[in-house]
Amino acid sequence: MTGVVLCNMGGPDSLQAVRPFLENLFSDPEILRFPLSGILQQPLARWISRRRAPKVAERYRRIGGRSPIGEITRAQADALASALGSDWAVTVAMRYWHPRAREAAAELRGQRASRIVVLPLYPQYSRATTGSSLADLETGLVAEGLGGVPRRVVRSWHDHPAYLDALAEAVDEGLRDLGEATVLFSAHSLPMKLIEQGDPYLDQVRVTVAGVVERLKNPSHRLAFQSRTGPVRWLGPGVEETLETLAAEGVRRVLVAPVSFVSDHIETLYEIDVEYAELARTLGIREFRRCPGLNTRPSFIQALATIARDAARGLG
Repeated sequence: MTGVVLCNMGGPDSLQAVRPFLENLFSDPEILRFPLSGILQQPLARWISRRRAPKVAERYRRIGGRSPIGEITRAQADALASALGSDWAVTVAMRYWHPRAREAAAELRGQRASRIVVLPLYPQYSRATTGSSLADLETGLVAEGLGGVPRRVVRSWHDHPAYLDALAEAVDEGLRDLGEATVLFSAHSLPMKLIEQGDPYLDQVRVTVAGVVERLKNPSHRLAFQSRTGPVRWLGPGVEETLETLAAEGVRRVLVAPVSFVSDHIETLYEIDVEYAELARTLGIREFRRCPGLNTRPSFIQALATIARDAARGLG
């Protein structure tokens, strides 16, 4: 039996889960790193989560009272298992909420997996996302006695042709009936410090965008970054200032295409669909849409299946 672990960030499955989810997030040294963090990080994470929880919970309330990322990732896992066949078992490991890495490892142990493909659902590699999830999963595998099981880790798949085809398909679908529009590719931002330390995320995002643009015959497009919070230098330009620039240039139709998210969650359902949509309207952008999320799109599931099969070749 070949096991596949889909790694993702996770999200609160109720309003009551928002605060502990945030505490898990800010307890991660890859998210919050500072002098004496080994001593002070846990109390600081509790303080930050307590302060931020009410505002964040209100955002989740506006999108249904929970994050759908858990259900969508589970549906992706089930669809991938169907695509791969009966000799494969697919499980989910969330970094900051359930099911956690050790739960996923226990599931693979119960399935008697003799080899494992680790497939993070972050197309582009970053130490803060993929790197953190991989380290967490390794701890879970060892704890469940699977440390010696042969495995292959897919560190990134930002330029995989099947993935680019699926993303281009979704963007093309979003452009239908929109007329002459600018595609605003949006990726989650990162602190500039990570990029300056050699994190490949920015370069890989650019490669993803270039691959999609080529498939769509070079539409008008921009790349911007979202979800920037805190008093550090962030990767930019931000979506907000990019929308202001587009509006000043006379652009009146915008399609947002997320390139670092493969399932709908708060960054798409609230940040893009609510906050940025409201900003676009105030700026005079008449048509503002987001292309469909990849979620369980058949072409995307087939892309994951191809990536998993390729990774499994040569494993014992």
